[in-house]
Amino acid sequence: MKPRRALFLFWMVWILLIGAFLGTRAVVLAQQPPGGARDLFVTAGKSLVVESPTVIQRVSVADGKIAEAVAITPKEVLVNGLAPGETSLIIWQQGGARLLFDLKVRPSPARLEAVRQELEKELPGQEVSISLEGESVFLRGTVNDRIAAERAVQIAETLGKTVNLLYVKTPPAEQQILLKVRFANVDRQASQELGANIFSTGALNTQGSITTQQFQAPRADFAVGQGAVFSLTDALNIFLFRPDLDLGATIRALQGKRLLELLAEPNLLAMNGQWASFLAGGEFPIPVVQSGIAGAGAITIQWREFGVRINFLPTVTPRGTIRLRVTPEVSSLDYSNAVVLQGFTIPAISTRRVQTEIELESGQSFLIAGLLDNRVIENFSKIPGIGDIPVLGKLFQSRSLTKSNTELLVAVTPELVRPVPPGQPLPGVSMPVPFMKGAPATAPRTPGMEATGPAPVRPVQEKVPVEQLAEPKAAPAAAGPTIQITPAPAPSPERPKSEGPPNP
Repeated sequence: MKPRRALFLFWMVWILLIGAFLGTRAVVLAQQPPGGARDLFVTAGKSLVVESPTVIQRVSVADGKIAEAVAITPKEVLVNGLAPGETSLIIWQQGGARLLFDLKVRPSPARLEAVRQELEKELPGQEVSISLEGESVFLRGTVNDRIAAERAVQIAETLGKTVNLLYVKTPPAEQQILLKVRFANVDRQASQELGANIFSTGALNTQGSITTQQFQAPRADFAVGQGAVFSLTDALNIFLFRPDLDLGATIRALQGKRLLELLAEPNLLAMNGQWASFLAGGEFPIPVVQSGIAGAGAITIQWREFGVRINFLPTVTPRGTIRLRVTPEVSSLDYSNAVVLQGFTIPAISTRRVQTEIELESGQSFLIAGLLDNRVIENFSKIPGIGDIPVLGKLFQSRSLTKSNTELLVAVTPELVRPVPPGQPLPGVSMPVPFMKGAPATAPRTPGMEATGPAPVRPVQEKVPVEQLAEPKAAPAAAGPTIQITPAPAPSPERPKSEGPPNP
């Protein structure tokens, strides 16, 4: 019995080796062992013939993406390997018997060699090795940068699930970009006002005034035995009064000019490919009414920022230029458009913002958000009829003319910079007034290595795992402080007394 079994195994192994070597179909005589399922191996892209001693009624493969089974004769099944992996093959024979196989599809050696050649072609001079263990692909070695590591993983994933065990050479220090921003704002305004008010304290037995109501007339208060007492709200008027006629007038003729200049030059330093922001301004509170039960909601105080702001993202391109995504903004509180909510005065925000993306070399400048705003506002009031009389009608007219001119300019200059070398003098601020004599010029500091001795230095690593160079997650935006004010509930109205029960 034993020589026959050994001969059977010999011929089965011989047929498998010849089929795998020549690329032809291998033939396996299906015979269920006493221990249960048997192992069946096939190479991806190749075929295997399973023969049954009896007629086959049905064939099933658990995962059709790994292998497929095709019945070619009543006693033969063709198994085709599709993709590396492991699945089950079940054959039902006539009479109720079943054959169970653990079908294992191995990757093709030719395909593995093709992937190795692609790695050598795409990553020349870099030590990258690939190996297969079961269904997993292990990638080992050292590459130059993170991009090369990602490319090697993408190539290895064509064989199956890849385990990345690559190391990356320690990259050099990232470049630093200094962004110089200049905000220049000039606001000019000129106004002219001309008007007259005529009033009487008893002339022709009348008391009152004639005015166009554009400029307020003086107020006369009469006291017994003292005559009229005038109250002037604006001292920049020409006041005329004839006591003998009980007649007076005020003439308003004013000219005004206003000049506002705003210059801010924030300098901001950022790493290559990292966001940076700058704000010179403040925060103001805004009450927000939250919905509640029966309309009695809580009031939440939120804070909004305003001032000179700049957000930018610099990126150094392979051409050596700097690509900028920049958002400069100038905002201020506008109380002329404020609203009042439950006793709170909420100012509006006057904002000028621009967002752009541009590419330029280190040291070059560009101008954005150049804005010219010219406005003329004229108000004219007169008393109908008498205000149309030549010369005399000027006393019954009022005119106000306001002209404004606003100019805004934003200049941005990026530069590649390096830190100040140790031992070099640091730039200081020119103080117009000297400090108190005897006071220390600088704050106390920890003594250097000349006093404490050399500190242990961590050795520089020549290579690090690729996971260590992963991009850090962006920090969540810090929310401003919030104050919650809960108003007292309103008293419920008293129910009128009645003899019967209250209506629902």
